[in-house]
Amino acid sequence: MKLLEVLAKLCAVFAGLVMLIVALATCGSIFSRAVFGASLLGDFELVQVGMAFAVASFMPLCQLRHGHIIVDFFTTRASHRTRHGLDRTGCLLVGLMAGLLAWRTLLGGISARESQSVTMLLQFPEWIAFMAMVPPLALTAVIGIVQSLRPMSNTEESSIVVPDSLSQ
Repeated sequence: MKLLEVLAKLCAVFAGLVMLIVALATCGSIFSRAVFGASLLGDFELVQVGMAFAVASFMPLCQLRHGHIIVDFFTTRASHRTRHGLDRTGCLLVGLMAGLLAWRTLLGGISARESQSVTMLLQFPEWIAFMAMVPPLALTAVIGIVQSLRPMSNTEESSIVVPDSLSQ
């Protein structure tokens, strides 16, 4: 699990750097539009590609920390065993869905490369954006599946950490 944690944190750092670059490009485009009357060519394409990568790259750390939204209205009074079983099932479903997304994104990238598909203004090869999303999606799948296989411990209250302000 330590290796998965390191890889998830690395993905999140890369996602943060990409978001910083996208924010700077957006600010530069706004400044250029205000001062020179013209925005940066293809700024929306950079945002589109950068945000797709960033979203995929934040998912492993989110899954590792159980950061997804959980609606537990009906299970708050359920036994620890029931909640843990539902948590494990949820992790498995997230893992399977992320695996499906990784697979289909890989196939989309291969198709984009074969058809030499590029963005409209920058002529940036679209397959690069697809392929950049595959490793973090695959990592999310592995983390979800590994979490679903973890045994329940007697001392563990819940595998989900809920802030005190939300548990009341």
